Order: sequence, then C-alpha cells, then structure tokens
Amino acid sequence: MLAAISDMFSIMDEKEKIAVIKKSSRNYPEILKEISGAPKQLYIRGELPGNHEMNFAIVGTRAASEYGKTLASKIAKELAELGFNIVSGLAIGIDTEAHCGALEGHGKTIAVIGSAIDDNSIYPASNLKLAKKIISSGGAVISEYAPGTKSEIWFFPERNRIISGLSRGVLVVEAPEKSGALITARMALEQNRDVFAIPGSIFSKNSAGTNMLIKGGARVVTSVDDILEELNMAELKAKKKSGDEESLSDEEKIILTIIEKEPTNIDKICETSKMAASQVLSAVSVLEIKKIIKNIGSGKFVRMK
Repeated sequence: MLAAISDMFSIMDEKEKIAVIKKSSRNYPEILKEISGAPKQLYIRGELPGNHEMNFAIVGTRAASEYGKTLASKIAKELAELGFNIVSGLAIGIDTEAHCGALEGHGKTIAVIGSAIDDNSIYPASNLKLAKKIISSGGAVISEYAPGTKSEIWFFPERNRIISGLSRGVLVVEAPEKSGALITARMALEQNRDVFAIPGSIFSKNSAGTNMLIKGGARVVTSVDDILEELNMAELKAKKKSGDEESLSDEEKIILTIIEKEPTNIDKICETSKMAASQVLSAVSVLEIKKIIKNIGSGKFVRMK
C-alpha cells in the first residue's frame, strides 16, 4: 500500500518496512509542516495517526524517580483512553513510561528517536522490544535519519523539535535544570505550542526544571483535567469523569477520594474513611485489579485513572 502512494518513496526494507515521506507529500503531517526547520523527509515504521490534532507529547528525564514514572504512565494512559496519541522520544525513564502508559490505555503512540529506525540502529537498543510493540499496536517509530545512522549526541536536541512540532502541547513530567526535556519545552514555545509541567519538591533535583518552567508561565498539571481545560476540551473532561465513577462501590469511591490527595497507605485510609480494615483491603484489592489504583511501594497507593 505504501509503495503505491505516488508522493512517497517505496519501502526501503521489506522485512522492517521502513518507508520515507517527503515534506512535499500529502502524507506528511500538516501539524509538523507548520514549524520552522521541519524535516525534509521522515523515515517511518508503522502508521502515523491521521488525527494529528490529538497528538500530545510527554517528556522528561532519563533518571526518573518512581514519582515521575508513575505520573508519566498514569497521565499517558488516561489521555490515550480519551483518544490522544502520545508522542515521546523512546528514551529510558519518563519517555518509556509515557509510551507504555499509552499502550496500556489501548491508544496509539509515536516514538521520535535520535537515531535511524532500523533494528540495528534504534537507540536505546534496550527499547527495541518496546519500539516493535508501538508499531504492532498501530503507532509509529520515526526519525529524520537514514537507515544505518547511529545515534550522535547532537541528534537528540534536533529530534526534540519534531516531538514538539508533532504535538498540540508538551508536558514535562520531571527534569533537572539541564535537561533535554527543557529544550523540547523551549522549542514548543517557539512553535506556539502549549507547555505544561508537573510540580515537584523544591528539594528534588529532578523537579528543578519543571518548577522553573512553572515559574516561567507553564501550565501546572496535577491531573489530566488541567490539560483538558487548557486545550478547551470540556467534552472529553466530562467523559473522563463519567468513566471514572462508573461501576464503583461507595467504599471504592471513598477510598479514591482519599488517595487523590496524596499517596496513602492502608492505615491512613482506614483512619480517614472510618471503615474496617477488612472493608478497605477488599476495596483496595478490587481497585488494583481494575487498574484504577497502584501500589507505588512502602504500602502506599495512588490513583491511576
């Protein structure tokens, strides 16, 4: 099918199905054409989603904390469930969690990488399996670098303009003061995209960059609702709220209300809810099975959707 399109090169590798889209092609993402310095061509494995207006980027540090990983996965999953395509960079840390969260939410995700996209060149090599899962799930792995091109340190700042350029908005989950994610945020501003950031402790190096973005005017994100509000998507916000509350028992709703405020352990849930430990344990188990909450360690639970 790809080879039959007149303004697209033929598939370069039959096994890996690497295709090339020229900037002049009608298949080239319109949203990316808007930016200064848009790539002259893109190498693609998989399928780029056609609804580019639903692309949203989630990025952050490779040295992510459990706090950052949990939030990246949670927000990506929730957005994917609402029909967003999650864009990130396939790096370990926040990027990986964003891609995995999108897949868990049965959505599509786009990995923009700082190397070629053939099996022997994909960087990091440890995420080759994830890259293939992204492709098989209806998403895409893309790059502006020809097959066989190994990653170079300067490729990553270059690819960041594509991550932001493909997206309506960019969320920085965790980032120290010197981070590639901050380059993505700066480029997003230059491209007239919305920039979002998750606040963190003033004592955390991983939150220094995000807190700085917030001081500079980035929209604070404490839940997906903040993103939907900024993007004027009230309909999706209502849909999310309705889905969250569907089929929950009274006990489960009480526990979710408590957990939403901060990561909470069983003892605290019992104390706050005035419910018996057996009731709490039963409801928590059901919520875990439904993948609505998650144990993040030390016996503490957070809401996942």
